[in-house]
Parts: sequence; C-alpha cells; structure tokens
Amino acid sequence: MRPTFAEFVAEGKWENKNVTASASIDPIGTYVLKGKFEKNAFTKLKEVVEKAKILPKFRVIGVHGKFFANSGSSIVQELAFSLAQGAEYLTQLTELGMNLDDVAKSIKFNFGIGNNYFMEIAKLRAARLLWAQIVKAYGPENDCSAKLIAHSETNRYNLTIYDSNVNMLRTQTEAMSAALGGAHSITVLPFNAIYETPTEFSERIARNQQILLKEESYLDKVSDPGAGSYYIENLTDSLVKQSWSLFLTIQEKGGFLAAFTEGFIQKEIKAMAAKRDLNIALRRENLLGTNQFPNLNEKITAELDGSLFEPVDLTAKDAEVETLKPYRGAQAFEALRYSTDVYSKTNKRPVAFMLTIGNLTFRKARAQFSCNFFAVAGFTVIDNNGFNTIGEGIAAAKAANADIVVLCSSDEEYAELAPKAFELLENEILVVAGAPACQAELEVKGITNFISVKSNILEELEAYQENLGI
Repeated sequence: MRPTFAEFVAEGKWENKNVTASASIDPIGTYVLKGKFEKNAFTKLKEVVEKAKILPKFRVIGVHGKFFANSGSSIVQELAFSLAQGAEYLTQLTELGMNLDDVAKSIKFNFGIGNNYFMEIAKLRAARLLWAQIVKAYGPENDCSAKLIAHSETNRYNLTIYDSNVNMLRTQTEAMSAALGGAHSITVLPFNAIYETPTEFSERIARNQQILLKEESYLDKVSDPGAGSYYIENLTDSLVKQSWSLFLTIQEKGGFLAAFTEGFIQKEIKAMAAKRDLNIALRRENLLGTNQFPNLNEKITAELDGSLFEPVDLTAKDAEVETLKPYRGAQAFEALRYSTDVYSKTNKRPVAFMLTIGNLTFRKARAQFSCNFFAVAGFTVIDNNGFNTIGEGIAAAKAANADIVVLCSSDEEYAELAPKAFELLENEILVVAGAPACQAELEVKGITNFISVKSNILEELEAYQENLGI
C-alpha cells in the first residue's frame, strides 16, 4: 500500500515541523457539485486528519469558496457560505471525538477572486475576523487555532474566449486584490485556460504575474496594506455585518449541510446569478471585449466545443439535491457572437451601416454607441462622417450591401428623418439610435427598432440575428 503524503514526509530527513503543505479534501464541496454525499465521509476525513497530525503545518481540508464565486454568487454569499461550510467541518469532526484545535488547524479556505478590486481585498480581511470568532466559539485550547489560512484563485467567471488577452488584465488586478487582502498563496489562471490546454507561453505569463507583484511591487513586505484606510476598513466592516447575518441564517437552518439539502443556498446563489446575468445583458457590469468594446477584427474560425458556452454540470446520476453549476458571465454573449462567426463561414457577414446625419454631436456619439452595440454580435459595422440628405445616406447603405441601417441623429430631427429613411428602405432593417420622445409616433408609422443605453443588448441582438436568419 502506498504511503500517504504525511507518512512519506515523516520517513524522510525533513523536520516535520518545518513542512508547510496542504491538500484539498472537501467532501462537502463534492456534495455541492455532484449532489451525492459520500457515505461515512466525515469518518474517513477524521482518519486522514489524524494521520496528518505528524505534520503540524499540513492542512488537509479545503473549503472551496470558489465554487460559489464561479456559480454567480455575490462576495457576501461566497464569504458566508464558505464560513458556514468551515463551521460544518468543525461541528461534524468534533462530534466524532476529534480535538477542536486539530480540526481547525487542518482547514484551509480556497477563495475565488473576482474583479471587484476593493471588495475582494475587504473579503479576505473580513474572512479572517469572522473565522477567528467562529473558532473561538468552539472553545479552542490555543488561540492560534483560530487563524484563517487562505488560498486565492482567480475566478473563471470573469474569463472570456473573445479578446482573451484582456484576461491577463483581469487576473492581474485580481491577484493584486488577493495579495493586498492577505492571501497566503495565489493561483493565477493562464489567460487561455478556459478554452484550451495552457501553453508554455500562457503559463509563463501567469507565473510572471505573481513574480511582478512580489519582486517588483513588494506586496509581500507588508502584512496588512489596507489597515487604516477608511474606505477599505468601512468595506470590511460592511462585509462582516452582511456575511455574519447570512451565516447566522444558515446556522438557524441547522448548518451548511441542512441548508444545502433544503435548497436554500442554491436558491440564494441562483437569484444572485440571475441579477448578475441581467446586469451583464444591460451592460451595467462590463466584460471588456465581450459585451463592451469588442475587437472588431477578431473572428473565430476554429470549431469550438459547444460546452464552452454552457455551465459545468457535474451532477451525479443519483443526485439527492440540486447542485451548483459553475459558469462564466460571458458565455451567453460568446455564444451569440460565435453563431455569427459560424454563419459567416458560408454566408455574408451581416452589415450594420451608420446613417449619420444632422446634429454633429448627437450623430457622432450615437454612431459610436451603435457600432459598439452591433459589433458585440460579430456584425460588420460601417461608420460614416455624415450625410447631407437621407437619400444620400440610403444610397450609400445600399451600395455597402447593408442588412441593418442605423439612423444616428438628434431626438428633434428623428420625427422628420426616420419616416423618410423608412420609406426609402426595402429589405433592410431600420434602427433608430436612442429613445426619442417621438418614439410612439414613429412606431405608429411602422418604425419599431430602437436601441439605447437601456436596451437589453443580449435579447435585442438575438432578435436581430433571428431576423437575419442566423
């Protein structure tokens, strides 16, 4: 029988007390993703923890908060649910007769790190404070047992397939948040990790991102850089209060396992994920290069696996509860754009033509907005400096073989210009950029397409695709 890691180390020449290591055994985390709880899981975990006691700094239990983060949870939810899961391990293992200090010193938290820079810093600071209070409530013999050890991994939720080089910017700020928040170790995902096996180049970049923060920015030289900052201290205090309130709600339901079996945790995360999805669709939450400012020249010609645009479902066939299904916020937009790329392999790529006319300020601003709007779906966009007449603009649009003609002008001018454009168009779709006061009057005349900052860009672009036969 092969020895365990702890037994292997103990047989070597190392000083056991100097060996710092960790594993990620997490039967509750497996339950969260697969919906099936392993029989005697805590009894088996107890045996592992007891065998690992020969290495005082070896933490074998991993609480995976990143599962919540990558399923669309809020920072408050990730923190509260992670702490509740950690408390569940304390309860279950001490009830099996284990010493509280031994259990607490065996737990490591694996948090995700998102793009909310200051909130992520505050999350780790709040986590340390709250975990200390939780462990102390169990009556440890040694106060050091209440110390939280945190590993942070950059979230998959924020990563994108299109304009994937932007992922390097995302993961760099996320890693910086983790370092400033006090993470003991960090994993930076390579920028291409979500759609292919990381290359030597992408792995090197990911390693160098951490080296830059450590060796050039000296972020490892200060124990708590956020201490004393009113803004960060205030965020930390707010997170502590909100997360503690949600944590207590879970405890009132009987703890993490009872709350998850009941479906409470899944319901909370699904509601938050739906809000975040809507914010992305409305571009209140930006994913640069995906739902905002796409690279106009980028086209994916390779055949992609459709699972890239779907949540990760690891649910067991005999699952007992609803599971969490990690996904990425960009998936719906990527599927939208990829369908255009696939369509364009055998058909003409749809063209959105900007018919700019009238007030210079309004037409420029609205043309820029509209180009960005339709480029998100992978359409070819053609901007123009301006036309003297509607007839001139329509003629240019027909010459460009446009599928969509976007009228860009001021609200006051739309009442006169939009009907003229509508009469001159044939099979092309007329879109008015903005939400003018005369919209109701224009709709009566058959002009029904309007785009503005209030538009659900995802739903509207899907409708334009369907109209064009994509």
